[in-house]
Amino acid sequence: MVGVAFALISAICWGTSSVLIKVGLKNRSPLIANLVRLIFSSLMYATIFLIGGNFNEIFRMSLEYHIIAFVSAQFGFVIGDYLYFSALKSLGVSRTVPITSTYPLWTLVWAYLFLGREITIRIAIGALMIVLGIIVVRQVEVEEHVNPKGLLYAFLTPISWSMAIILMDWLSNKISPLTLAGLRIMYATVGITISSLKVVPELKHITKREVMVIATAGMLGLVVAQYTFVSSVSMLGSQIATPITAINPIISTLLAITFLKEPPNWKIWVSLGLVVSGIWLLTS
Repeated sequence: MVGVAFALISAICWGTSSVLIKVGLKNRSPLIANLVRLIFSSLMYATIFLIGGNFNEIFRMSLEYHIIAFVSAQFGFVIGDYLYFSALKSLGVSRTVPITSTYPLWTLVWAYLFLGREITIRIAIGALMIVLGIIVVRQVEVEEHVNPKGLLYAFLTPISWSMAIILMDWLSNKISPLTLAGLRIMYATVGITISSLKVVPELKHITKREVMVIATAGMLGLVVAQYTFVSSVSMLGSQIATPITAINPIISTLLAITFLKEPPNWKIWVSLGLVVSGIWLLTS
């Protein structure tokens, strides 16, 4: 139950973070928003590690573990989140999140292929319902004539995230949850800094309000949610923990409609219903 509770906390924090990121992206590029978010989160983890002595564990880790953690971070927070932020900026929260929340489906595929995890009939039916949810929301995007590039970003996001998760799953029984969560954020900061060199001058124009909004999104999504998610994966395995966290589309969609005034669409709710029902079958 603790593992399930941690997964639910992750979902709530991610859902709220999505809305905050959309606000922070209003006048900024996805790269800059991600850079600010990761730097702030890395500083928070570094402070926690100095107090808790987690750097000792990091220094004792084998080179193999460091390489896998680095690759996982790039897929999750550099490539995946860049695609996600780009989709949010183009499509909005309520149109993007139902598509990107299909990452549990991809995670199940990788867990089956590479970690030998079991896929039952119930899981297969749940996966089918998630796919149907994708089809429904895809129809919404077509009817509303959305930017096809934004749609591509949204579809590629969960593939990248799921690859990051499966690598993290492999590491989760070898490194403590807090250390693994923080190390991945730090490695992601290295990656995003290198890839953002051309847009660093834009940092001069970012406002205090934007920094506060993006930093808060980082604290919720990368510090609180990442720690609880890694802990949940270590307790339950990625094939159970990941689907639970996918309830975040309901949270983010409700917040987007309420606070960002994004126009609701009944097909979006049908899509969310299918996705959540699929998640229930995957985790029951």
